[in-house]
Amino acid sequence: MAMMPVTDSMFLLVETREHPMHVGGLQLFKKPDGAGDEYLRDVRKNLLESDNMRSVFRRRPARPVNTMGHVAWANDADLELDYHFRHSALPQPGRIRELLELTGRWHSTLLDRHRPLWETHLIEGLDDGRFAVYTKVHHALMDGVSALRQLQGSLSDDPADLDCPPWWGSRRKPGEEREKRPRSLLGTARKSARQLASLAPAAMKVAREAFGEHTLTLPGQAPKTMLNVPIGGARRFAAQKWPLDRVRQVATAAGVSRNDVVLAMCAGALRDYLIEQRALPDAPLIAMVPVSLRRQNDPGEAAGNNIGALLCNLATDLPDAGKRLVTIHQSMRNGKRLFSELTPVQTLLLSAVNVAQLGVSPIPGVVKNTRPPFNLVISNVPGPRKQMYWNGAQLDGIYPASVLLDGQAVNITLTSNGDHLDFGITGCRRSVPHLQRILTHLDTALVELEAAVR
Repeated sequence: MAMMPVTDSMFLLVETREHPMHVGGLQLFKKPDGAGDEYLRDVRKNLLESDNMRSVFRRRPARPVNTMGHVAWANDADLELDYHFRHSALPQPGRIRELLELTGRWHSTLLDRHRPLWETHLIEGLDDGRFAVYTKVHHALMDGVSALRQLQGSLSDDPADLDCPPWWGSRRKPGEEREKRPRSLLGTARKSARQLASLAPAAMKVAREAFGEHTLTLPGQAPKTMLNVPIGGARRFAAQKWPLDRVRQVATAAGVSRNDVVLAMCAGALRDYLIEQRALPDAPLIAMVPVSLRRQNDPGEAAGNNIGALLCNLATDLPDAGKRLVTIHQSMRNGKRLFSELTPVQTLLLSAVNVAQLGVSPIPGVVKNTRPPFNLVISNVPGPRKQMYWNGAQLDGIYPASVLLDGQAVNITLTSNGDHLDFGITGCRRSVPHLQRILTHLDTALVELEAAVR
């Protein structure tokens, strides 16, 4: 058995039927030229016969469980791959609508804790001849960045490469997975003492930015909205792609980052959606923006959780798209500047403060009677920069599906995919009507931004 980090254990501890704690993703592929009717059946047969599997995909929570939840991982030596890797077909007429409805249904169900915490679904029956793959993995095993890195590790930029590993496998040979060397007790104590000593100056710096210079967005400044209500366990999922070049041109013209433009797209879409629902608050919405704390040289086959949390003013109170973009840029610039001046442990401390209120959100009455720490999560996860393939099948879309918590009924996550940005929107089925309307409003918001920077 391996001891479970506190961050991993917390994702298991807070999970309930209403709050599944897995991240997921829907990928679309074009079949290779000449693929016949038996193509997907043969794909599944070959993958089931493969013994290529990373050790992280054999982990399951160890027994027994104490009052603090799970404390260790066990290795499942008898993993039933055909349970985790499933073959499904869409109901007719096999449109994207049916695919997204099925994805939302799968994303609503809990993973079995008696088994390794992941599933992959191979999906046929799309009316345009493509096939899809939906994968979900518990947040205790991987965060969204790790999961996307795992996917990219199975792909190739060469359409002739027919030696790609399974989505749960590795290009490394067995035994080559890197394991962190355990620290000595004395070394751990010394590091902990240094980290504790650094917290006081970090707290002073945060307080100066927030209360002295008023440049930092803090939790509790977000208005109460229809998105910040207790949620049920059922999910809806919506997805669409946009050309990366359109976002890049707006960013260049405005002198801001592409992520600023993406946040402005989301801000404009949320403003229009809430106006449509007659629910737009006077105060601006606040988004929590996850920031990866992994170093550039971290191994590609990452696992675990290493994410910081910035809060961004989305300026949804401003009707002008150009002014919204300026405000968002300033808010993100101030947050990133502060993060750059902090050590990793100080950054985690600030991030913990930003999301701490979510820890008490399951307590009855908290969500209904308090202001939310922020209104929603908007996450931009780096994806492949080139056109990618899996054993000759062309990757045509990567649409992330994320976690919802009480008081957080919508999540917008996107990833770059070659020359496109692929958006996945996860929503509480009970609380967020007509979720797909946000996609229409995203397109309108991009058009408005293009007009604002001309």
